[in-house]
Amino acid sequence: MNRKKRLTSIFRWIAIILGCLIVGLYILFPVGMGIAAIVPGKETVNSTPVGFEPVELTTEDGINLYGWYAPPTNGAAIVLLHGAGGSREQLRPYADMLAQHGYGVLTLDLRGHGMSAGPTNRLGWLSTPDVKAAVDYLQAQEGVEQIGGLGLSMGGEVLLGAVSEVPALRAVVADGATRRSTQELLALPSERPLVRNFTARVMFAAVQLLGGGRPPKPLLESMLEAETASFLFIAGGAEQMEVAFNERFAESLGARAEVWIAPEAAHTGAFSRYPDEYEQRVVEFFDRVLLGE
Repeated sequence: MNRKKRLTSIFRWIAIILGCLIVGLYILFPVGMGIAAIVPGKETVNSTPVGFEPVELTTEDGINLYGWYAPPTNGAAIVLLHGAGGSREQLRPYADMLAQHGYGVLTLDLRGHGMSAGPTNRLGWLSTPDVKAAVDYLQAQEGVEQIGGLGLSMGGEVLLGAVSEVPALRAVVADGATRRSTQELLALPSERPLVRNFTARVMFAAVQLLGGGRPPKPLLESMLEAETASFLFIAGGAEQMEVAFNERFAESLGARAEVWIAPEAAHTGAFSRYPDEYEQRVVEFFDRVLLGE
């Protein structure tokens, strides 16, 4: 083989390798993430915590949800929701924290997660009826006069996305909420270049094409419509995009919102890193909004 043919062969292999890398990074990887987003998240759920009782709810679209409930001693109850792929099992310390301050707590496995039935969507696109069912349940319980919500990551996004349709949800703590559609991602100027958002576009499209539903109303639009609700946003200081989204939320909502950037904390890591401050901020927020203290 002469030198020219040898160089041509080398360049051909380089082009093939680069092409495979590009296809893998920009197509196969985000498609894989889209597939993972609709794989059932059946994390194990262990025994019911002391002071709680098991509950079963049915949503307006016929999905059976399972959770734990403890009644309030102060007249207010909190819907407590886990993150993508999780279950109420990961919420035990949050439930105990709220119950110790007199709050009723309803912690659920969202549809397709834990023990609950229904299709899985780890972006939370399908779970507004889950929030409605939770609030309906709480409104029927003795001693519940005010209702709030606390959600981690996807759970926070589910609450924020549902708040415009569930007016009884008056106070929401969203820990680690960001975005769940291309439209919301592009709200950040840093993410508008195609090279920054292309993989996310492919992932969201894959979820929709594979039967994961359609992107719901943008989170900020839902919050702006919920004119009687107040919000506490918690963001991990180590997560640049998370900080940007939560600061944008708080600025857009004005006096109805506050934001805590937990220094150096990872995604939903504020509670484990700063347990005392987390408890103080969350409880004071719910006390002020729900109890008028």
